[in-house]
Amino acid sequence: MIIGSGEESIVADNLRVGVVGFTGYSGAELVKILKGHGGVDVVLLEHRSQTNLDKRVWYQETNRMPWSAESLIEGNISLVFLATPHEVSLELVPVALDAGAKVVDLSGAFRLRTTSNYDRWYQMKHDRPDLLAEAVYGLPEYFRQVIKVARLVSNPGCYPTAANLAIRPLITAGVLDREAGIICDAKSGVSGAGKRPSGNTHFCSVTENFSAYGVLTHRHVPEVLLTSDVEEREFCFTAHLLPVHRGILETIYVKTATEMSADDLRAVYQKVYQDEPFVRIYPDGEFPDLQSVANTNYCDLGVRVNPGTGRAVIVAAIDNLVKGAAGQAVQNMNLVLGFPETQGLL
Repeated sequence: MIIGSGEESIVADNLRVGVVGFTGYSGAELVKILKGHGGVDVVLLEHRSQTNLDKRVWYQETNRMPWSAESLIEGNISLVFLATPHEVSLELVPVALDAGAKVVDLSGAFRLRTTSNYDRWYQMKHDRPDLLAEAVYGLPEYFRQVIKVARLVSNPGCYPTAANLAIRPLITAGVLDREAGIICDAKSGVSGAGKRPSGNTHFCSVTENFSAYGVLTHRHVPEVLLTSDVEEREFCFTAHLLPVHRGILETIYVKTATEMSADDLRAVYQKVYQDEPFVRIYPDGEFPDLQSVANTNYCDLGVRVNPGTGRAVIVAAIDNLVKGAAGQAVQNMNLVLGFPETQGLL
């Protein structure tokens, strides 16, 4: 890490960052990215006993310590990543903050602002409204300045990352006929469901299949409503499970308020994202696919419009394990700890 400028610049020792939940898909992706970052040393924080890891080279070669407030303090941990279920994050976040560490939480435990949202969408009682009020939603393209000074960053969900990057510019610009509604038809690879298998994610259920889930009840919906300032009556979201490992592709259907061309809508996006390193706008007639973004921290956007009807289609693609989880978490860490935002990601 470089401190200062010019002749007074010095190179400081790497900062130490801890990862809880490193055995899951997002956690393992996070460790991989952090090992190539160059400005941090990774510590695996063992919250629960780990099994079947002895043969994994990356595990053997990485520092480990038990999870505790004392370990965080004695280990000089600057920031903790929580790649854990929301119930576990709710338990661990206060411990990390009290120990003086910053937190990037990859779960949904602190995304929704109010306890009533958790009652409805997560069917859980949230007992830390104080931390809900403090948590910053970690979508850097919109909340970069507050992320930089945050103690607690709530990493966005994978589906809402793509949806908000596609929808919010159009809402802010006032170019949509909002009475016509916004339909988001979203598809994800199976890794988005997490590592623990279920009847729906077993190989025999997924292969050569395609299915919808969480219809009208998906807990990622309120993240789009809150971040893009959309009313629930205006927004219809359906998630689908693709028989692939990784990637999210969302096809979003809207209607323009006045006659507009694809170039007009593309200009809206280009104005918002012209200086954003991780958002790419496709030229006329071209759309992203999963291979376009696999193993990258990019969100790719393509758009087409039928001027006669005002109907527009936006296609958004991300890698659910990178821009949808671990990569965006590192992007947030870079902002919080003062690294260049793209470090370790380009």
